[in-house]
Amino acid sequence: MNVLLTGCAGFIGSRVAQLLLDEGHSVLGVDNLRDVRLGKLHQWRLDNLRSSPRFAFNRLDISDPGALRSFVDRCHRAEPISAVVNLAARAGVRDSLEEPRAYYETNTLGVLNLLEICRDLEIRKFIQASTSSVYAAEMTGRIREDAPSSRPLSPYAASKNAAETLLYSYHHLYGIDAAVLRYFTVYGPGGRPDMSIFRFIRGIAEGRTITVYGDGNQQRDYTYVDDVARGTIAALNLCGYNVINLGNEKPIAINDVVRMVEEQVGRKARIERREMHPADPLVRWADVGCARRLMGWTPQVDIQEGVRRTVDWYMECREWAADLP
Repeated sequence: MNVLLTGCAGFIGSRVAQLLLDEGHSVLGVDNLRDVRLGKLHQWRLDNLRSSPRFAFNRLDISDPGALRSFVDRCHRAEPISAVVNLAARAGVRDSLEEPRAYYETNTLGVLNLLEICRDLEIRKFIQASTSSVYAAEMTGRIREDAPSSRPLSPYAASKNAAETLLYSYHHLYGIDAAVLRYFTVYGPGGRPDMSIFRFIRGIAEGRTITVYGDGNQQRDYTYVDDVARGTIAALNLCGYNVINLGNEKPIAINDVVRMVEEQVGRKARIERREMHPADPLVRWADVGCARRLMGWTPQVDIQEGVRRTVDWYMECREWAADLP
């Protein structure tokens, strides 16, 4: 299979690319490398992929329809593209409040650009990364895919919701097999520096103050990156239009995660508590019955093991990871 994978230098994208290569597929990797401050992290991720002759990288922004079309047309003529896995995105609830237009350009118009190419080139398989943030804030406890998702509380969630709607339209009109994957709080080695587990590990390891919003008793469904990558690849076997949660199915309080990191690092945390953001839910976790039924997928890495692996990665890469913004 020849897969066009956008966001290949990103956290989840790089792991999906590696697993695809491990399974013998070819990967056309696209990423705009937008945040130059993360250059060392991007380089670390791409270096792990470039050793494979079946991986090709192109620096490109999916929100640029002309450049995207030219690149995909050229690659498709050389070797037909079997599927598009779109992991390119502007991520983060809080940042989307500052740059809502940029989020829509990438997360919604970028998806439209890819879908138009799929329509014209008759590429019939499309995987779209979405987020648990699309679910209504009042939704607590175990969340199934049919829970309300039409009242997003941030531009980020709204842009992802719009992309999901576009995907259904193109499935209905042009017969594209489309899978929307709603990820729940992904973490792991090489993760985004703005995510909580990375911040906790770095802050505690370097003796810096860490920020915890609210009282820390709010719970999240922390999902290990390799589990999410496996589920993303498994979705390539689906037909029709599907919306699927990918989560760990075991909510953990933020205070408990801090204690796990303290234990692995061997140092107590210095904690500054701030007011919880109104767009943040108190307790929610994924019902993954749909993923289990349709794909035979279940999470395999529990939070204790995942935190241990992530701490080990940070300590190994500490020389440059400590300085990531």
